[in-house]
Amino acid sequence: MNTPTRLKLFLMMVLEFVIWGAWLPLIYGYLPSLGFTLLQQSWILNAFPIAAIVGMFFSNQFADRNFAAERFLAFSHLVGGAAIFLLAFTKSFWPFFGLMMVHCLLYVPSLSICNSIAFAHMKDPQKEFGLVRMGGTIGWVLAAWPFTFIFVDWAKVHDANPQGLVKWLGTVLGSGLTGPALQDATRGTYIVAGIVSLGLAAYSLTLPHTPPKKAGEGAVEKLAWLEALKLLRQPFVLVLWIITLVDSFLLYSYFNWTGSFLGVPQTAGGPDIPGNWIMPVMSIGQVMEILTMFVLGATLKRLGWRTTMIVGILGHSARFAIYAFFPQSPALIILVQLVHGVCYAFFFATVYIFVDTYFPKDTRASAQGLFNMMIFGFGNIAANLVCPWLKQSIYSVGDVTNYRSLFLVPTAVSLVAAVCLALFFHPPKTPAPQAAGTAPAH
Repeated sequence: MNTPTRLKLFLMMVLEFVIWGAWLPLIYGYLPSLGFTLLQQSWILNAFPIAAIVGMFFSNQFADRNFAAERFLAFSHLVGGAAIFLLAFTKSFWPFFGLMMVHCLLYVPSLSICNSIAFAHMKDPQKEFGLVRMGGTIGWVLAAWPFTFIFVDWAKVHDANPQGLVKWLGTVLGSGLTGPALQDATRGTYIVAGIVSLGLAAYSLTLPHTPPKKAGEGAVEKLAWLEALKLLRQPFVLVLWIITLVDSFLLYSYFNWTGSFLGVPQTAGGPDIPGNWIMPVMSIGQVMEILTMFVLGATLKRLGWRTTMIVGILGHSARFAIYAFFPQSPALIILVQLVHGVCYAFFFATVYIFVDTYFPKDTRASAQGLFNMMIFGFGNIAANLVCPWLKQSIYSVGDVTNYRSLFLVPTAVSLVAAVCLALFFHPPKTPAPQAAGTAPAH
């Protein structure tokens, strides 16, 4: 892949993940401020995983069979960008839910389509994908950190009148907005997401042309998603699909619990991280993700598919074990955030490369969507249902949570998943071209 194409795909990934990273981290505190009930909040939060499931059967089908991928991407971000932008000015449940659903139905499939566009123009995906996908990680970080300085109570900073750059910076970082002021400022995250999405819609038209492959032109099935599903007949594909569901559950367990856990006082069994530092601490994982993307290609060639994925799963084991056994050690809690990069790159990014390697090319978007259905869909929904129940009903008495017992649950789940992958995931060493539903050559 030549350098201009690589840079175009890299920037595509940056913009793609700025959109998601802008609004997701703060939505959990924003929705209650609008007066939405717990059930209404759940519906809004589940718009994303619902879209991942629905997109598998509709959006990815159109991208595989009917439209050039870059044009479908442009359409998705044009309409989806307008929807997320309007959320900044929406406070009633049904309009909010409707706009969020429109955005998610168009945005979530674009994650698969971005992967498909990238893979379609790579000569060596194992070597090149990590470097291109690293743009998405940078985009997520770029979306998160500026708000640390934007959501500042500048009146408080002015009154403090700090002298010198170091004191001024410390005062700024310690003077975050709170209460209604923060909630009102959160509207800006949807404006940023909308503007970037509309920008990506225009930029998509400059991406390398990636035409569809219609049934009859080397494609076996008219329905691309059905062709992708048929490959689940192969045991190694089915095992990976199920393990992907489990690993996705572990990922969203981290997101469900970590934000609130980091701020728990040490007297209540937590690390007592200051509130305005919680997002920066969590973003350490994305910084490490950038580094792991650099070495992903070399790691895959040295360790192979199975071992690389097992290391990714064991990253969850290490993180949750530290949470369980050293919850009152801020230094260890902060340090273990680094394994997030290992968890993502060595499992999820590896899965995307594996799918591109072993699945028929005429189902590239649907094949990615098949696994995104687990990563962003069922795994997300499972965590949204199970995590609040475990924390609030099983391992908490009043306001006191037994964090050791709580975090030992995902620690055990991750260890079992790693063992199952080691025992039952045996892909052929060399994939061969195959029709959907037939076994690759061993």
